[in-house]
Amino acid sequence: MASTLPRLPILEAIANHDPKSTAVIHSLSGRTFTYGSLLNDIAEAKDRLLQASNRNSIEGERVAFLVENGYDYIVTLLSIMASRSIAVPMSAGFPASELQYIIDNSDAMMLLSSGKFQGKAEEVMKGEMNREPIFHLVEKKLGASVEDKNLKFESADAEAGTGGMMLYTSGTTNRPKGVLLTQSTLSAQTSSLLEAWRYSPNDHLLHVLPLHHIHGTVNAILTPLLAGSTIEFMFPFNARAVWERLAAPFLPLEQRTTRSSEKITFLTAVPTIYNRLLSSHKDLPPEIEKAGREAVSPQNMRLNISGSAALPTPTKAAWSDLSGGNVLLERYGMTEVGMALSCGLDFGDRVDGSVGWPLPQVQVKLVDTETKEVIKESEEIDESGKEREGEIQLRGPTIFTEYWNNPKATSEEFVEGDDGKGKWFKTGDVAIRRIVNGAGKSDQPWAKGPMYFIQGRKSVDIIKTGGEKVSALEVERELLSLPQIAEAAVVGLPSDVWGQKVAAVVVLNPEAADSGRGGKKWGPMDMRRALKDKLANYKIPQELKVIEGGLPRNAMGKINKKGLIKEIFPEQIPN
Repeated sequence: MASTLPRLPILEAIANHDPKSTAVIHSLSGRTFTYGSLLNDIAEAKDRLLQASNRNSIEGERVAFLVENGYDYIVTLLSIMASRSIAVPMSAGFPASELQYIIDNSDAMMLLSSGKFQGKAEEVMKGEMNREPIFHLVEKKLGASVEDKNLKFESADAEAGTGGMMLYTSGTTNRPKGVLLTQSTLSAQTSSLLEAWRYSPNDHLLHVLPLHHIHGTVNAILTPLLAGSTIEFMFPFNARAVWERLAAPFLPLEQRTTRSSEKITFLTAVPTIYNRLLSSHKDLPPEIEKAGREAVSPQNMRLNISGSAALPTPTKAAWSDLSGGNVLLERYGMTEVGMALSCGLDFGDRVDGSVGWPLPQVQVKLVDTETKEVIKESEEIDESGKEREGEIQLRGPTIFTEYWNNPKATSEEFVEGDDGKGKWFKTGDVAIRRIVNGAGKSDQPWAKGPMYFIQGRKSVDIIKTGGEKVSALEVERELLSLPQIAEAAVVGLPSDVWGQKVAAVVVLNPEAADSGRGGKKWGPMDMRRALKDKLANYKIPQELKVIEGGLPRNAMGKINKKGLIKEIFPEQIPN
């Protein structure tokens, strides 16, 4: 019996790539998987999924899964989509209670697990859930042939079907919400990135990210597969192992510690990862240190992207120094919208502190945070000469459909447009927009006009103190430019006098911790002296707390500032 697949753009793209070209590599083992075997394995897994369900169709059903990063993950994800179901990726690092919540909230009919996470899945199944899903173990693939297994595509176009993917928000303010990304939304997101970042079959992407976030799935799996690129998995992230892998193609054969040796042309990661690569580079053996520099140079690494959290200026500068001039590309996105803004491929379009321009297919407007008026181009400066801050609102085919089973939250986050062309999604992020001399001159038609500079989350990063507005991200950038500070988070605390006061939580660099006046530990007065020529007085933190060991971050390097305030400043939180 012939296996059939729906005509989804991602599946048709995989079918059109050279079946003998490499789709996936497992870095440590060196095992490789071709595009031909991938398509066949997706079709087989789709058939097994339907058999396990005991149904004729599982279209529109939610299928949760726990599978480690690698080829099996990709086969599982795409087999669910090929079933016109909604894939719900989950992290095995979450406690069982949180996974049970996701299964309950998504009303998942099935829970798939690899053998590695079978114990975790069984623990989840033992918990109290409103609906007990069908449990199914996915088959582990150790390699497959590229022979044609009588595979066919359905005649009808299924792009507008009910399948897709559902990712859960981080839940920093409320319980996590399921973000529904339909097949058409995912197709728009991947085609937008394909145009903007120019993925190609010649790209070799090193994947070091978790896979229950949009960054790791859409940016680093679906889009490279659409382009015919090679994805090499190396997870969990280990700085020494990554440097050894990057360096491998530029070392003599006997000095390589990894089986895979094609050069990496594409790296997308979070600022925390780049910081760890930078700090560990100096401790590498000389030959790996030298080869690592060559590996990340502009001549060898085509594109290095930083996202999911604000990129500190010192990190960007240090990476450029280490790599011999390669410049990190910053972009802006979120679970609900995929990628919305990006700097361009030309180095002149990677402006410090900016996330660039609206990506192809994305409509953006800024809504003044005070007047609620749309800030039109050329109206970015108010009557007093200050730059106007506005909430970023987005529209277009790349924007999510709904929060699953949560019409109230969905309606609250969308606002009707006044042009009759549909609703705008309110991101909750605040930005300013300005023309940057010298930028926007490349051959990328979307990378033109005024650039966007994120000021932070409207709820936690815009601090109103004494009638003035302070961007926490701006203050953090200046703090991180000081040699004494390794990590920094700026928050607003309640104040009877000021409304809010600016406070900072920092981690000191060990080698500079005792560089305060008189050889004392660096502290608040040292901070104020260092910032007085960098920031207006009202922006300089009134309180400083120094902590040890690092700021608490999630898997994507983000800090829950509301949680941080409760932990570090509990006495200042009103009862």
